[in-house]
Amino acid sequence: MHPHSLWRTADFRTLFTATALAQLGTNVGYVAVPLIAVEALDAGPGQVGVLATLSTLAFLLIGLPAGAWVDRMRHRRVLIVADLVKAALYASIPLAWWLGGLTLWQLYTVALLTGCATVFFDVGSQSVLPRLVGRGHLVQANAAVVGLMAVGNVAGRGAGGLLVQLLTAPFAIVATALSHLGSALRLIGLRRTPASEPIADRGRGRGEGGDGDADRGKGKGKGKGRGEGGGLGAQIAEGLRHVLGNRELRALALTAALTNLGFQLVNTLLPVLFVRELGLSAGALGLFWAVGGVGILLGSRCARPIAARLGYGRTLGLAGVCVAPAGLLVPLIGHGPWLFAAGAGWLLVSLKTGMDNVLGVSLRQRMTPDALLGRMNATFRFLLTGALAIGSALSGLLGELVGLRATLWCGGAVLAVAFLPVFLSPIRTRRRLPEAEAEASEGPVPAQTPTQLPAQPRQA
Repeated sequence: MHPHSLWRTADFRTLFTATALAQLGTNVGYVAVPLIAVEALDAGPGQVGVLATLSTLAFLLIGLPAGAWVDRMRHRRVLIVADLVKAALYASIPLAWWLGGLTLWQLYTVALLTGCATVFFDVGSQSVLPRLVGRGHLVQANAAVVGLMAVGNVAGRGAGGLLVQLLTAPFAIVATALSHLGSALRLIGLRRTPASEPIADRGRGRGEGGDGDADRGKGKGKGKGRGEGGGLGAQIAEGLRHVLGNRELRALALTAALTNLGFQLVNTLLPVLFVRELGLSAGALGLFWAVGGVGILLGSRCARPIAARLGYGRTLGLAGVCVAPAGLLVPLIGHGPWLFAAGAGWLLVSLKTGMDNVLGVSLRQRMTPDALLGRMNATFRFLLTGALAIGSALSGLLGELVGLRATLWCGGAVLAVAFLPVFLSPIRTRRRLPEAEAEASEGPVPAQTPTQLPAQPRQA
């Protein structure tokens, strides 16, 4: 292992392995929950659309204030509580099934409340990551995390389809609950860290001299200067201004939101399409979704070397021009060769998403000061996952009004043009991450010592 590898940082390993468990459970549930609705509760396109909408609605309801709240909280506690809440909610589904009382309304409730827990987990994990690894190593860390999410898509959705096919969907949900419980237990090993306190200050505060207190005092004063001393509304507004007032951040947000909208228009109705119209198994649906995970994994692995050769902005722009039109292959999904053609299109647009997640998330983290990270991430999550909620509702509505195929074509068309905001922005000409030279001089990530402290296919 390289002496300055991220994997020598104990807290990064803890966060990474906990996230791996959570991702596995989330992706099993991603397959199993809508299949319970379709197969066991006879849900139609509109009801499946409502279920998918509720799973992401929390980002519209509490996404923005969650950023300001997370900036004030201990991130470790936020992550642990979020995982425990999700474990309990998912466990209620097989329990109700065994007792003969499972209803669509319970699935709706679980979807909404697990979405609320996911808001806090996602914002907290993305906000803590720069503090664990240092800003100079964000691309490497984000590539590892996006790659992990891709592996979770492949393993979790493939396993989810298989578990549903072999054991029925309620039994598959047991695996989801246990995965989130395991993630929470793993996160107990993450060191306790004050909210919004820089890593260097924490290390000095644990015995490296009196400078820690002075630095913490400076950090607090600096944070107030950015608006941390204001009310909740002022802090939310500052996060919105930071994202929407910057041409590059605004373009990243628009492209990511359009990508999520297109994906969700397609994803929401795939269980209905596979099971009812095509007569395919749950395993086939899980495999199709797993192909998207393969694409994200390939994209996350390619992002760094291609960006190093072509530049960060040019890589994002060229990936959009060359790959995004493959979204128009997805609506061709059917039997035989048409299933493979749609799978190829799904693989390619997911590959672009994997590249976008690594490079786009790294760009926005490097463009944001520490005191605004929670609010920046919450603003992006509000916009991006809000697009998922809108896409789910729109997919269910269009599925009822104009049919499955027309809805798929709408989703494919959105995926094909989603790259345009980034392509038409200044990002296209950016070769380096912001302040790349300054960050490079900070040196490598230190190895963890007892006295040191080192954060679905869709846009993150």
